[in-house]
Amino acid sequence: MRERPLTSNLRPDGEAVDISAYEQAGGYQGLRKALQLQPNDVTELVKQSNLRGRGGAGFPTGMKWSFVPMGADAPRPKYLVANADEMEPGTFKDRVLMEGDPHQLIEGMAVSGYAIQADIGYIFLRGEYRISAERLSVALAEARERGYIGQNILGSGYSFELYLHVSAGRYICGEETALLNALEGKRAHPRTKPPFPQVSGLFGKPTIVQNVETLCNVQHIVNRGPEWFRDQSLTEDGGTKLYGVSGKVNRPGLWELPLGTTMREILEEHAGGMRDGLTFRGLLPGGASTDFLVQEHLDVPMDYTQVQKAGSRLGTGTMVVLDDKTCPVGMVWNLEHFFAQESCGWCTPCWSGLAWTEKILASMEAGTGEEKDLETLSFQTRFLAPGSTFCAFAPGAVEPLQSALKYFGDDFRRHIEEKRCPWR
Repeated sequence: MRERPLTSNLRPDGEAVDISAYEQAGGYQGLRKALQLQPNDVTELVKQSNLRGRGGAGFPTGMKWSFVPMGADAPRPKYLVANADEMEPGTFKDRVLMEGDPHQLIEGMAVSGYAIQADIGYIFLRGEYRISAERLSVALAEARERGYIGQNILGSGYSFELYLHVSAGRYICGEETALLNALEGKRAHPRTKPPFPQVSGLFGKPTIVQNVETLCNVQHIVNRGPEWFRDQSLTEDGGTKLYGVSGKVNRPGLWELPLGTTMREILEEHAGGMRDGLTFRGLLPGGASTDFLVQEHLDVPMDYTQVQKAGSRLGTGTMVVLDDKTCPVGMVWNLEHFFAQESCGWCTPCWSGLAWTEKILASMEAGTGEEKDLETLSFQTRFLAPGSTFCAFAPGAVEPLQSALKYFGDDFRRHIEEKRCPWR
């Protein structure tokens, strides 16, 4: 019987779990166990668990930690940062965890901080997440009062100061090096890599940046063991996954399921299928910056490997569903409008190319599109491909466009031929 470790504490009334209830449910036992181990042993447990980052890229977590310099000669201080700047359209999984069970994130950070011997941690929170900020602030005070963070944690000799940083907010802050620049008080522009943050990150010191959902898994791995964690998954990668569905389905929402659950099960069983009178056309499997998948892909397991083989990415694991009464051109235009606004402007292909793309899609929706626009849009997907821009922002931004041209090309042509949006 698989479990739901990430969401088992969530209250039906939506209120946050306080520290007493969290402890009664076994909270902070993972931290107690971790403090009895050597830091490298904690990292090894995470390696064995096959935990991969839940923020989009899916990099193996334990391997990422192993790049941090350890030992007496390691540069200090070292930092751990929770990337809670959840601005990916269609994504809301981390907000649910922070609002409902804030101590789970705090414990996960304390355990992770111990593994890499971090001195200071930051929760880099999206500015619009005001309820999360309020509840995390309360939980941080509770945890500090009981000795779970701060100086000499539980008498172990290990000290870890943890702070909440509320971001001024830009989508680019989700890119880890842009996040670090913002945390330093600079403009949120990405950095050149290498050096990677694990060696030279925040203020030039070793830093791990990890997604909220990723960090919330760590104490469960230490407490229950890596084999237990692997058994929660249907794939070789360990654990459960928070899967979300938005769009015109009967039950939009979020569910914790075994990693590798199929799209069909998530869409039809948990989200209740499409609303009456609507037909499924496609979905973005991992938030707005992933490629569309269509009917033929519904039996693909939602894991890192299989979704990539199908031509997209798992991303955040939160589906955005397209139905037959919604204009795919209009949907992509809406997404590209967002991405064009959120470009940090650091490199020309991104800020100019996305604005150009958005302008063309707007003209199609207005009925003034031309045949040559299809060729231009296709060019843009190649012009903004990986390797052409400073970071992954622009390549991700054109993923829904390039796949929409592939699967919904006739809809684009109808806009041009009929000189109108057929869905209006």
